Amino acid sequence: MIKEANILDQLKNKYIRRLKPVFEIMTVNKKESVSSFTASATANIFQNNSFDYIFTDPPFGGNLMYSELNFLWEAWLRVFTNNKQEAIENKTQGKGLLEYQSLMTLCFQEYYRVLKPGRWMTVEFHNSKNSVWNAIQESLQHAGFVIADVRTLDKKQGTFKQVTSSGAVKQDLIISTYKPNGGLEERFKLKAGTEECVWDFVRTHLRQLPVFVQSRDGRAEVIAERMNYLLFDRMVAFHVQRGITVPISAAEFYAGLEQRFPSRDGMYFLSEQAAEYDKKRMTVKEVLQLQLFVTDEASAIQWLKQQLTRKPQTFQEIHPQFMKEIGGWQKYEKPLELLEMLEQNFLRHDGKDDVPSQIHSYLSTNFKELRNLPKDDLSLRDKAKDRWYIPDPNKSQDLEKLREKALLKDFEEYKSFTGRKLKSFRIEAVRAGFKRA
Repeated sequence: MIKEANILDQLKNKYIRRLKPVFEIMTVNKKESVSSFTASATANIFQNNSFDYIFTDPPFGGNLMYSELNFLWEAWLRVFTNNKQEAIENKTQGKGLLEYQSLMTLCFQEYYRVLKPGRWMTVEFHNSKNSVWNAIQESLQHAGFVIADVRTLDKKQGTFKQVTSSGAVKQDLIISTYKPNGGLEERFKLKAGTEECVWDFVRTHLRQLPVFVQSRDGRAEVIAERMNYLLFDRMVAFHVQRGITVPISAAEFYAGLEQRFPSRDGMYFLSEQAAEYDKKRMTVKEVLQLQLFVTDEASAIQWLKQQLTRKPQTFQEIHPQFMKEIGGWQKYEKPLELLEMLEQNFLRHDGKDDVPSQIHSYLSTNFKELRNLPKDDLSLRDKAKDRWYIPDPNKSQDLEKLREKALLKDFEEYKSFTGRKLKSFRIEAVRAGFKRA
């Protein structure tokens, strides 16, 4: 609900109760001081290698039109934002995904310049589009950062858009990334393009990754960044960003991992880390395995089936998990939006008809207040609304026809392509086209 806030109450709440105690704590030592100011993230006002840590919560693509939303308030102040460099997607400003990515790269390059070698940056991010998520990843890597971990953050209290919009993502992603230390960079310059340099990077990167993560239900989580395919991806990105030829193939890389680093539950560790992992692994009953590597459309659909079989979920619930899994998406495979794959392969309950058996079984098993209720019960319908589920055999045929139609449409576009080479495409569309032919 929206209401007008009393400006004096807002000042009292935000400054006296929140900001003032923080400033007092940080300035308790008179030799130190804290500064607060407003400037562009691209403003060149700090020395190189001067920051210990950076936390950034950048604009999430085209989620909010900040300067336009602030127009009325700025009209009162008679001072308007110069939004030429505003890092968002905005048709009115003539900014698409490429412009947004370019602006975010400039910001990350400035963060990289001022951050000390070997130190960390945390990026809080959320967007419902895979393309925007990929743009942020590419901007980080182009600036020189190495991504070490991606997790979901449930802030409990949703924003206005999260509460009112059914398509908004409910949880943010937390990207932990670091600036390689000076020692690695110097060694890389001396031995760039050699296999020795590859394993030097892997050893340094493994040292930065978390060793053990325990879920809320007491199970050990598989750390995706320690899987062979993501280690290969980070190694390649590190070389490409510095304009150095990658000296070994994926097959050679995977074989080298097995020879040089101990493996546990599909993850790779340094020797001392493996001992630490073994010790902590004994304190939990089981490992929450990542059953599938999501690398393309087919594996993504299999992963979705796996998740929805276990628990029929809303788009907002499954999206943060999905975004964590697509880090190894093949470069040649056209990136697809989660909503597009859900609509082409699964069904969503609209809350009007009787609750499907799959959702009914899950809800009655996991919610005491919903047990033994008929499928047409209003409270059951309300809880089941907007949950995606696997279609039953009687309806899957119609869904497959709809999916095939969309795939063949893409295949026709490939046939009419006049360039020399398709850089990215849907393998499933190519298969559907050849099958029809």
